[in-house]
Amino acid sequence: MRTTATLAEAYQAVVCDLDGVVRRGTRAVAHAVDALTALGVPVVYATNNASLTPADVAAQLVGLGLAVSADDVVTSSQAGAAFLGERLAPGSVVLAVGGRGVADALREVHLTVAESASDGELVAVLQGYGPLVTATDLAEAAYAVQAGALWVATNADRTLPTHRGVAPGNGALVEAVSFATGTRPVAVGKPAPALYDLSMARLGCGREDTLAIGDRLDTDILGAMAAGVDSLWVLTGVDDLRSFARAPDRPLPTYASVDLRALSLPPQVAVKDGSAWSCNGVAVTVDPVTGTVVITGRSGPASDVVERDSVLACAFRALAEARDGSGSSPAGLDALDRAAAALTSELA
Repeated sequence: MRTTATLAEAYQAVVCDLDGVVRRGTRAVAHAVDALTALGVPVVYATNNASLTPADVAAQLVGLGLAVSADDVVTSSQAGAAFLGERLAPGSVVLAVGGRGVADALREVHLTVAESASDGELVAVLQGYGPLVTATDLAEAAYAVQAGALWVATNADRTLPTHRGVAPGNGALVEAVSFATGTRPVAVGKPAPALYDLSMARLGCGREDTLAIGDRLDTDILGAMAAGVDSLWVLTGVDDLRSFARAPDRPLPTYASVDLRALSLPPQVAVKDGSAWSCNGVAVTVDPVTGTVVITGRSGPASDVVERDSVLACAFRALAEARDGSGSSPAGLDALDRAAAALTSELA
C-alpha cells in the first residue's frame, strides 16, 4: 500500500486509456479533463482503438481541452506495426485493414502498405478498427490469411463505447475473418503487454513507478496485470461491478474509482477486517453462498466521491474474494450477481 497525499503522487507516470475513460465518442467523460490537467506527472494515452494516427488522436484530445501532442499518444496500430517490423524485412508488403492509423503505423516502421490481398508479394495482414471498414475489406483479409499471410490484430475488443451507446469493436470484425478462415490472429493490443511496454518506453519510466488507468477489465486491467504495473479501474466506461463479479481470468485492479477524481484524492485501499473489507470507516461483507451484502459505516447517500470510492474499494475486494471462493457454479455466479447488483445500487 502506498501512503501519499494523493493517488497521482504515488507514481512517476501514468498510462491512460481513452475510450470510456477520457471520452465516450466525441464527448469528454465527466471530470476526466480536469483530473488529467491537474496531474503533476507525465501521461501517455494508450488506446486499443487503431483507427486514427497519434496526431489525429492528439487533435481530438486538444479539442476536449487537454494539452496533448502526438508524442503523448500510443496506439495499438503502432504496437502491431512494431511487432511486424521486428519480424519482417524492410519494405515487406502488408495488407492494412482499418482506419488510416493502421497504414501510417506500418509506414513508420518501413513496411509497404497493400490495400488488396493480390497486391505484390503480400506476407502479412494488420487488422485494426475503422468506422469505414467494409465487408470487402474483411474479405481481402480472409483471402490473405488463407494464402498464408501472417495475421496480426491490433486488438480484440469486441465492443467500443460511444456517446450513443456500445458499438461493435475490432474484436467483432476479427471474429468475422476468423470464422471465414478457421484461424486466429496474434493480438498485440491490451491485454497483451506490448502497448504498456511501448508506453513505458515513451515515458522512460519503470513498471513499479507507472500507474495504468482503464475502464475495461478484459483489456486495460488484465493488460496492466500482464505488464506488471499497478492499475486504477474507473466505472465510467464498459465494465461495472456486475461484470467484475462474472469476469473470466479474474482481473484484479490495484485501485477502483467511480471516476478520475480519484487521482487527486488519497489512495483508497481496502484491508481485510475479520469477515469484512474496510476503508475509511466503511466496511463491506459479501456472503458468497447467498449473495447477501452488509455495508456499515456509511454516513448517508453516496454523494461524496471519497465515500463512494471507499465503498467501491471495499466492494470490489469483497466481490473478488467471494468470486475466488465460490468457483464457477451457476449458483455461485448467481449469488455473486445479486451481491454485485446490490453494491451497484449503493454507488448509484
